[in-house]
Amino acid sequence: MSGVAVSAPVVAVNVSAVQFKSRRLIEVLLEATREHDLTPGDIEIELTESALMSEGDTAASTLDDMGRHGFRLVVDDFGTGYSNLAYLKRFDIVKLKIDQSFVRDITTDPDDAAITRGIIGLAKSLGLRVVAEGVEHAAQMEYLLACGCEEAQGYMLSLPLAPLVMQKNF
Repeated sequence: MSGVAVSAPVVAVNVSAVQFKSRRLIEVLLEATREHDLTPGDIEIELTESALMSEGDTAASTLDDMGRHGFRLVVDDFGTGYSNLAYLKRFDIVKLKIDQSFVRDITTDPDDAAITRGIIGLAKSLGLRVVAEGVEHAAQMEYLLACGCEEAQGYMLSLPLAPLVMQKNF
């Protein structure tokens, strides 16, 4: 395999609103990276819009700390909460995840198709990657690929996998 670069997969970690409020979040994340021989750049922290918006200045400080340490920030369920688009510009967000409620009917509902295209276009113009949640049919995948969506999750690709549970005290 001479000349082929092999990189470790990125680990996506969903952080709940309760965990996001914890004063120990950064410490716990850094400890987990050390325990598992990872760097913060190997980790995508997935936060919902509602979690981002609920804490105001505290959220901004936590996001700044995460970015400073090198964690990759992802906005999960994009479009379902109160979207403060300034967050996309201010913080080092790397990816938007389109909520499955928009993906479900993209081939039959013109409004869902327009919203999905709009989210993909917004993300692309900001240099962000896009992942669509809830892809269940080839027609959905074809539509998303035609719109420029790079990644997808859903039953079409894999049934839910057993979780690897790691409990930490926050």
